[in-house]
Amino acid sequence: MQHFVSGINLNKIPHGYKSIILGAGCFWGVERKFWEDPNIYLTSVGYAGGHIDNPTYNQVCYEDTGHVEVVKVIFDPQLISLKEILKIFWECHDPTQGDRQGNDRGTQYRSVIFCENEKDLNLANQSQKKYQEVILKSGFGKITTEIKIFNEYFLAEDYHQQYLAKNPNGYCGLGGTGCAFPNN
Repeated sequence: MQHFVSGINLNKIPHGYKSIILGAGCFWGVERKFWEDPNIYLTSVGYAGGHIDNPTYNQVCYEDTGHVEVVKVIFDPQLISLKEILKIFWECHDPTQGDRQGNDRGTQYRSVIFCENEKDLNLANQSQKKYQEVILKSGFGKITTEIKIFNEYFLAEDYHQQYLAKNPNGYCGLGGTGCAFPNN
């Protein structure tokens, strides 16, 4: 399967590149947010965090799979840091909404960060603490983002990959809090 925008094979990742899996509501808008960054190598949408193998979109939406709609972000750490990726993540959605994002409701829309290793997990947890301080000052509540090491990622169906490039007028409920992630 090829990335619709870049033409890159979704299954071939260059040596030395890293990945992180992020959920911030409907995966269509989240994926676009990341593929638009010129320092991101590759994006794909899929499902993670649940208890069944190879779920379908219908199962994730209408059955109790525990999976989240997520975006897998592949990046060269020489071009963009994980800290910069987390900044994009925190700013692109409202991480205080629990099992929803805007009008999209359900556990499949919860905010998640699934990391490759303990080092990335520690950085993600630190970033959450920093952003929590910022959004509390702006009147938002507690961040509900689930942060853990990921174990499996299941690629979504081809028609979901880069959906908003294929369907420019498609729905995207992505919206943040308006709070900037701190630079320090």
